[in-house]
Amino acid sequence: MTTTALMHDVRVLAAPGHRHDEILTPAALDFVGRLAEAFGQRRQELLKERRRQALRLASGSPLDFPMVTAAVRDDPGWRVAPPAPGLTDRRVEITGPPNRRMAVNALNSGAQVWMADFEDATAPLWDNVIGGQVNLLDAVERRIDFTTPEGREYRLGEQVATIMVRPRGWHLDEEHLECGGRPVPAALVDFGLYFFHCARRQIDAGRGPYFYLPKLENRYEARLWNDVFLLAQELLGIPRGTVRATVLIETITAAFEMEEILHELREHSAGLNAGRWDYLFSLIKTFGHRTDFLLPDRAKVTMTAPFMRAYTELLVRTCHKRGAHAIGGMAAQVPGKDPAANEAALATVRRDKEREAEDGFDGSWVAHPALVPVCRTAFDDVLGDRPHQLDRSRDDVEVTPADLLSVRRISGPPTADGVRTNVHVTLRYFAAWLRGEGAVAIDGLMEDAATAEIARVQIWQWLRHRVIDRETVRRILDEELASLGAAYPWAPLDDIRGLFERTTLAVELPQFFTSDAYTRHLTQRTEVRA
Repeated sequence: MTTTALMHDVRVLAAPGHRHDEILTPAALDFVGRLAEAFGQRRQELLKERRRQALRLASGSPLDFPMVTAAVRDDPGWRVAPPAPGLTDRRVEITGPPNRRMAVNALNSGAQVWMADFEDATAPLWDNVIGGQVNLLDAVERRIDFTTPEGREYRLGEQVATIMVRPRGWHLDEEHLECGGRPVPAALVDFGLYFFHCARRQIDAGRGPYFYLPKLENRYEARLWNDVFLLAQELLGIPRGTVRATVLIETITAAFEMEEILHELREHSAGLNAGRWDYLFSLIKTFGHRTDFLLPDRAKVTMTAPFMRAYTELLVRTCHKRGAHAIGGMAAQVPGKDPAANEAALATVRRDKEREAEDGFDGSWVAHPALVPVCRTAFDDVLGDRPHQLDRSRDDVEVTPADLLSVRRISGPPTADGVRTNVHVTLRYFAAWLRGEGAVAIDGLMEDAATAEIARVQIWQWLRHRVIDRETVRRILDEELASLGAAYPWAPLDDIRGLFERTTLAVELPQFFTSDAYTRHLTQRTEVRA
C-alpha cells in the first residue's frame, strides 16, 4: 500500500492491482492532474448552481425554455459536426460495464456501437475502474482474447462495434485519486485515462475517442465538457474536433435546453440520447414535493405517456434540426429458460424499437446481445440501406413547457405490488452493487444504478405524500431482507438496510445513493503519508 507523488500533486491512494501500472503511469496521472487543476473549481461552482436551481424550482419558480438563449434556438444556420468515422450508422448500440467478458461479447454482438459504461453499470471499486481501463486498452489493441478456467474461449471477430465510453457524472468524486489534496472528479478520471491511452490508438485504427455524457443538467455543464475536450486535444496534439460525445438527456432541466447543449458541444457533438429511468428519477427529485407530480408504479409510466412522448419527440426534432443523431432508450430484457416468457419479452422489445424507429430515432440501446437482431430489424424496416434518418425533420412536432410537465395526466397512487417491487429491486441491486457488480439481472431485466434510483425515490415520494405508510414500507423491508438473506447468504444485510434507510426513508431526499454508498462502502484508501 503506497502513496505515489507526481508532478501535478496527483496521488494514488489505493493498493496497486493487476496491471494497474500500465494505466496509472506518471504521464497519464499528470494528464489527469492537469485536467483536474484546470476544471475542478469550475465543476464545483456548477454543482453549487445545481443546488441553487433545485431550491428555486422547489420554491415555485417556473421551468421554461431559457429566454436568454432564444437566439440560439431561433438561428436556423448552425449545425453540429458531421458524423465521425464509425458513428454514421448507429441503429443498434449495446451497453454494459467494461469488464472483459462483456467487452468481447459486446464488440462481437453485431451492434454498431458498444457503450462501455463506467457510470450506472459499474460499481466503482478501484479495481473495476482501473481494470475497466485495462480492458479498453486491450480491446483497442485487439489483445483482449481470453479463455475462462472452465475452458470457454472469448475471441474478437473481424468486425467489431465502435467503442464509446460513458464516464461517471459530474457529481461524483474519485476518492482514490487526489490532486492538490482534493479528490479528482470521477468524470475526469474516467475520461482522462481512456483519452490518454486510447485516443491516438483509436484514431490510428480509423475511429476516434468517443463518449457518452451522463446526467448533465444545463448548457453550462455541456460547455465545461467542451472545454475539457479542447484542452485534452491540445495537450496530446490531437486535432480539434476529433472527440465526439453524445449527451444523455436524462434530467428534466436538460430537456429544456436540448438545443443549447448541442450548440455548446457542436464541434464535438454526436447527438442526444433518451434515458428513461434517470429522466423519471430527475423529475421526482425536482418536483417530488408537488402532488401533481405523483407518479404511479414505474411499470405504468411507459414511453407512450403524454409527457414522455413530448420529451422523446422534442429530442428527435431537436437533433434532426441540427444534423445530430437521436438515440433511443434501453431495452433491458435478459433471455431466460422459459420460451414463452422469452417470446413475450422479445415482443415487448420489438414494439418499443418499432415505435422509436417510426418516431424518427436513428438508433437505440439494448443490454443483451440476444436483443441486437430484434432492434436491428425494427430499424432496418424503417431505414433500409440508409445509415440514419437525419433528413426527417419532424417539423410537425410542437412541444411546450406544459407538455413536458404534464405528469398529472397519468398521476396516481401506487399498487401494493408496485411498492413491494420497488423495495425488492432496490435491495437486490444494493446487494450486488456493494459486492462490486454494477449491472445485474433481476427478474428478467438487466438492471443498473438508474433502476435503483427510480425505485428508491418512488418509495420516498409515496411516503412524502402519505399514499403509503412508513410501517408498511418497514414491514416489506424486513420481509425482503429476509428473503434476500435466504437467497444470498453472503449479502451484508445490515449495510443494505442502512443504505436503504438513509437514501429512501430520510425526510430530505439524498440526490444519489451512489455518493453515500461509495464513500461508506467502496472506498479503500491507504493512509496518506507525508
